[in-house]
Amino acid sequence: MYRLLTHNDLDGLGCGILARLAFGRDIEIQYNSVGGFNPQVEHFLKKEDKEEVLWMTDLSVNVQNEKKIEEYVKKGGKVKLFDHHKSALHLNQYSWASVQVEEDGGHLACATSLFYQYLTETGRIKPNRALDQFVELVRQMDTWEWEKNQNLAAKKLNDLFYLYPIDEFEEILLHKLSGSDEFQFDELEEKILNIEGKKVSRYINGKKREVYQAVIDGYYAGVVHAESNHSELGNELAKEYPHLDYIAILMVGKKRISFRTIHDHIDVSEIAGKYDGGGHQKASGCIMTADAFKHYVEETFKSEPLRRDFAHNRANLKGQASGCLYQNRSGDTIFIHKGDPKGWIIESTGLKQSPVFSTFEEAESFVKRQFQAWLVQDELYLNYLEKTNRQNKQS
Repeated sequence: MYRLLTHNDLDGLGCGILARLAFGRDIEIQYNSVGGFNPQVEHFLKKEDKEEVLWMTDLSVNVQNEKKIEEYVKKGGKVKLFDHHKSALHLNQYSWASVQVEEDGGHLACATSLFYQYLTETGRIKPNRALDQFVELVRQMDTWEWEKNQNLAAKKLNDLFYLYPIDEFEEILLHKLSGSDEFQFDELEEKILNIEGKKVSRYINGKKREVYQAVIDGYYAGVVHAESNHSELGNELAKEYPHLDYIAILMVGKKRISFRTIHDHIDVSEIAGKYDGGGHQKASGCIMTADAFKHYVEETFKSEPLRRDFAHNRANLKGQASGCLYQNRSGDTIFIHKGDPKGWIIESTGLKQSPVFSTFEEAESFVKRQFQAWLVQDELYLNYLEKTNRQNKQS
């Protein structure tokens, strides 16, 4: 008899699908949240039956269970863990753990792709085209390669996953994978996904107006409360507010925080690690500890959300050498322009002396961090230019 403890996201489900195909009804599968995983591992290890094989995928164990598993294995217990998170690499010191961030070909790995490789190499699953396609869709979605590759099928699979109870979706996928040589969506699923896509777009657009800026542990964080669509939401908010180091998505009811970044120099797994969490460099999560609640909830409660840049300008455009105009909630105007060959400068009543920036992006980031300002509409920009020209003539 086998037991699989896996994550309750698409990558975790992918591992569940592979386990069902490999072991049929001889395996018991349990999908877990990050917080619920270690208690289940601990419960399993208390059993006297050493004949049951434990598989763990897409989640890593805590220090206490790490030691207990090693003792369990030394006494004859059978355990195997597959994970791809950077924060779990230390587990490779044990014979029962296999943690790999990248695949042999250089692509980022996911738990489903690692588990699939193992099951095919050991003869437990016979590979086929539909399975290959399914595993690759899960991998690209989990590593966010789908966006770079414009692989919309991977996003569709993830969207569909969130529309069904996990057990029901498992049955749908098993039927797809056993009934066709190609992995594809049927006509009804395409219609459902089209409706859901419009709904998600409206949801994300609304959340762009609910982002709070906070400086936490030296990083500029964008804080938003949201219960769903975390991967897509985090990515869209990070692109909307690129001056922020990362986005923290809060789920107070579930006592969880998801961290997302688009910046290569930021590692959100380290930020999550401060609150007993972990994950990838650009996508991680943690439990909402008392310290996390204080920093991300209490300290942002009395602040105002960031204002979005005006999107339909024809005159007040970002990056033009002649300048562009920003404003903050205090009514301060901030003008960024190309001062001389050395770089970009800022003119504002709230700034005694402007530093010189080598790029417009650096200057804008400074303005948004220090002033929490937004790009104003053309009318205010033109009025500012007219007023400035009039003052210059008078002087």
